[in-house]
Amino acid sequence: MYKTQVVDFFNTQVGVAELLSLSQASVSKWGEIIPEKQALRLEKLTNGALKYNPALYSAREANKALN
Repeated sequence: MYKTQVVDFFNTQVGVAELLSLSQASVSKWGEIIPEKQALRLEKLTNGALKYNPALYSAREANKALN
């Protein structure tokens, strides 16, 4: 799940942070692809409006293994 997609859905990083009980600073530190755990939580909390994409995370793990 992409950070821009999540922030656009909630309008602000603060909105995302509040829903996930995180600080805005934590959300701010996310990379382009948000942490997998948070993507899974967001899919559930938004009743599927935001979709977890496992391919984003398996590709990232494959790249880590190559480096």
